[in-house]
Amino acid sequence: MNCKRIIPDAITSCNLLCGSIAVLLAVEGAFIWAFVFILAGAFFDFFDGLSARLLKAPSPIGIQLDSLADDITFGLAPSMMLFAFLRPILGWWALLALLMAAFSALRLAKFNVDERQHDSFIGLATPANALFWGGICCLPISVLAYDWMAWALIGLSLVSCFLLNAEIPFFSFKGFKRQKLEVISFLVGCVILIGFCVAKAITTKHIEFALFSGTACILWYVAMNLLLALTQKK
Repeated sequence: MNCKRIIPDAITSCNLLCGSIAVLLAVEGAFIWAFVFILAGAFFDFFDGLSARLLKAPSPIGIQLDSLADDITFGLAPSMMLFAFLRPILGWWALLALLMAAFSALRLAKFNVDERQHDSFIGLATPANALFWGGICCLPISVLAYDWMAWALIGLSLVSCFLLNAEIPFFSFKGFKRQKLEVISFLVGCVILIGFCVAKAITTKHIEFALFSGTACILWYVAMNLLLALTQKK
């Protein structure tokens, strides 16, 4: 057995474990802690690939295991968060939120066989989608003052399902050399958005607003890429 291959797979398994814990916490309504474990899963997701490259130990099993772990952490966990968040208002109609888990699995399967996605993405990446929904579900339930707001979130989740698998290019940090201006502009916008959200959290003494900074950054990311896609078509 190649011991080097065990290390990346073990890190990937930590990602899966974090996602599983996040699902359980979401069911219990502990949304902030569920989001913390999704973020921890993202940390492990970054380092499993990095360790595989550094150790020169990529493996076909590791690729498949990574996708399975990602669908739990970035597909099922945020979907369960949204389901549990909306269920007090929508009842079992909130199960529509779980469609994101299915479309996340489809997106990950397509990524594994798509040769175009080495230094960029076609469709919204699952970690970005999870970051978006994690921040929303950490907000106080009082933000859903009217039933239509809950239905609006269901509608937005369907938009997420579309973006995950849409033939829309999304830039990646891996493509920094090719898209320096886009990446730098995105990071500058993120600094501004995070600063605003953190300041709001400090003044209101609600950590939820700091966690919402992830949602704001992903909105900025999606808006940038949609604008770039429209301008390139012209």
